[in-house]
Amino acid sequence: MKPSDAHVLRLLPTGLRLAPSQVWGTLRLVPILRDTVREDLRFHRRAYDDALSVVRVDGRPSSGRGLHYVSYVPHGLVMDWDDRGAAVTLGTQLDAPEGSVLARRGPFTVRLLHRMARREDKNRLRLLPLHLAMEGFLSLHFGGPDIAWREYSQDALRHGLDPRIEGSVPGGALPAFAEALRIFELHARQVGVLIFQADLLLSVTLVSHPDDYRRLHRALVEDFYGELMLQYGYLGQVPPLSLDVDEQEIGSVGELRAAITRMREHWADFQGFMAGGLWGAEVHARTVYQAGPFQLRRFITSLRPSEENHLGECIQRDDGTLEYLKTYRLSSAQTKRAYLLQQLSAGDWELERTAARLKTTREELALRLENAGFGHLLRPHVLDAARRQRKSSR
Repeated sequence: MKPSDAHVLRLLPTGLRLAPSQVWGTLRLVPILRDTVREDLRFHRRAYDDALSVVRVDGRPSSGRGLHYVSYVPHGLVMDWDDRGAAVTLGTQLDAPEGSVLARRGPFTVRLLHRMARREDKNRLRLLPLHLAMEGFLSLHFGGPDIAWREYSQDALRHGLDPRIEGSVPGGALPAFAEALRIFELHARQVGVLIFQADLLLSVTLVSHPDDYRRLHRALVEDFYGELMLQYGYLGQVPPLSLDVDEQEIGSVGELRAAITRMREHWADFQGFMAGGLWGAEVHARTVYQAGPFQLRRFITSLRPSEENHLGECIQRDDGTLEYLKTYRLSSAQTKRAYLLQQLSAGDWELERTAARLKTTREELALRLENAGFGHLLRPHVLDAARRQRKSSR
């Protein structure tokens, strides 16, 4: 299925509720509950034991040419759906070896996979969770300058941003995270979780069915997260939410039950407010695959440097119900890099025009590109002139 043009999408948590959070050190995990569980979309995990995966993003499987994404990919997700809304029968998944081995060093292998989202059967799709979204982020303006402006290096004009690299932190890098996933309670209707680090939203995971989430819960430690996972991982402890019931207003069991219900609603409202940068927010989305009544999309938030920013992927029904969600919080440095590329593209990669958009000078823009890790795009004499200009203005 060919992807559509980007459009604005609102991630509405219709039919979902937030349960009281559970706290372990600086981690706060907020369970997501689903009011109505349907049986026509199911997920299961496919484990990969390879040290590294090379995913062919474009080009034919038999061809060595094309664009490739390289990362450690611990597992994929296989989604099965029914077009008529009937229950999907589990237990029939065929997890045959996927892709071809490119290199082997003892127990370590490098495997070639084809596509981030790959159809395997009439109603079965394999996707690589979060990597689908990160590949879209890395490919933003990947081709580099469209016009051969003389300020750019020959490598930039010939190869664009190839290679484009971003770093992340595996969940297993913080032992407290694995411990929290092990000991925290799972609710009967839990289908996901908001993950906060020092009360900053780090990631959201959501699937369609509680049984599927229960099987995937411990595997969250294999996902990758932003640098806040480690940056705030050893700060101490975040306080639990401290909403209390006024005992003077309680005169019966019914009043106590109603007070506890209100308290939990207040908890959910506050936790939703904490996640307001993403939960219910507008994002810029692009459809990757149409699977019957379900649309697989990847998205990114505004990329304004003054705001928190997230990328991710989601699956929605035709009626807008959110059935799958996986997100990653961008660091400040990652946001700035993407924002600069966005502004350069909007200015047709002309430094003077882009500098005017950013209300700065051509020289300052060149130095900002260098500080962001894009200095290789510019010719050395452009950067030298910018450094001299800054030095003389001091």
